[in-house]
Amino acid sequence: MAGKEKERVIEIEKKLKSISGKEKNWVIEIEENLKSILCPSKEAELRRKHSIYRVPVFVKALNSKAYTPQMVAFGPYHHHKQDLQPMEVHKTRALLTFLHRTNKPLDAYLRALEKVVQQLMDSYEDLDEEWRDKDHFLKLMMRDGCFLHELLHTSEGISDYYPDNDPIFSYHGMLYNLPCIRRDMLMIENQVPLLVLERLVKVSTGGKKNECGFLDQLILKLCTSQTLPITENLGIGLHILDVFRKSMIQGVSPKFQRSSAAAQGSTGGGSGGLVQSALEMHDAGIRFKKSGTTNIDDVDFMIHPGILQLPAITVDDATEFTFLNLLAFERLHKDAGNEVTSYIFLMDKVIDTAKDVQILRSKGIVKNALGSDEAVADLFNKISKDMPLDPYCRLKGLHQNVSNYCNKRTHRWKATLRHYYFINPWVTLSVVAAFILLALDTTQTIHSVLSYYLKD
Repeated sequence: MAGKEKERVIEIEKKLKSISGKEKNWVIEIEENLKSILCPSKEAELRRKHSIYRVPVFVKALNSKAYTPQMVAFGPYHHHKQDLQPMEVHKTRALLTFLHRTNKPLDAYLRALEKVVQQLMDSYEDLDEEWRDKDHFLKLMMRDGCFLHELLHTSEGISDYYPDNDPIFSYHGMLYNLPCIRRDMLMIENQVPLLVLERLVKVSTGGKKNECGFLDQLILKLCTSQTLPITENLGIGLHILDVFRKSMIQGVSPKFQRSSAAAQGSTGGGSGGLVQSALEMHDAGIRFKKSGTTNIDDVDFMIHPGILQLPAITVDDATEFTFLNLLAFERLHKDAGNEVTSYIFLMDKVIDTAKDVQILRSKGIVKNALGSDEAVADLFNKISKDMPLDPYCRLKGLHQNVSNYCNKRTHRWKATLRHYYFINPWVTLSVVAAFILLALDTTQTIHSVLSYYLKD
């Protein structure tokens, strides 16, 4: 060993001797973790399997209630919460009724779920140690899956196996409890992998059902209180929130479609690259039109007529919770897309005050079930807090085109005239009268000048 290397080893050994036992353990732990960083494929592959996430604290700070179930827990994250325990009795009852109605043994369903148990467990990010016991986890999936299955079928009208005074599955029970249950079903932390329902349906029907369209229709009927036409095969979704999100954007242009501005690397910084409020656009001559569908990506700006087309949306008590969970899902799940985020970002810019809501409401774009236009404006301004705009989202070019339209000199003049001189009929009449008097005065002056020269 060379002299310099020997001296370096002796120096390192001296440093190690000066390190306490706890610090030595920490050094060893860091070096072990360093090896995993040099080969990250295993961890990355596990992350790709996640589809159900715990919402970070800084995201929950906006409205913690939006991510916390109030009536029923689905999956492991909220299972032990004391205020949700009363529903566990109804879950067990639903399991027994499901087994009786389908006339298949419990073991058949458990075997079907056991084949995919690891896939189901990997769907959850940060699974507690308690739920890493596969038998324990399977019981949870079976019980929650059967409860969801019975809810879906009851929304279809199949309730012969439940008495008319059933607290959950009767007409009366669903009427009063379904709004709360539906809200809890659309929370990102409160999901069950749709693979559970797919396996239950497959065993119960002997594989005769078309699981994709069949489950999609039942989910959308339960979550929206109506049967929605599915224009394309959504496939087996990740969970109910995922299916609900896909139904909002089905049949639209491919996600991540680059707009011309984004493709050129434009960031649209400042107000020059973002749309103005509905009132400002209206003053600049832009008209609003309701889209032909309710898909949130059915947004378009026709430059020459100056028409902004937006889908109709009903804003009610559940809107804030639903959108916050959809936004969290797009934030946490890389492959989800950014359609909901882009739509909310746009609506936040379009809606700034109650006057903007009033304009959109007059065109049938916003249906206000909250009561006041101020409440709708506050909702969109609140849920869009700290939200980024993806420079490659489809709506980026629309932001730029609308902004360019409003910032044109002729449109700005038109906006100034409308804002300051045409605010009410009397002011408008005064302006028109002033123009007429000016025209008459100019005509008389010209006539006088011409008469003078003609006399000469």
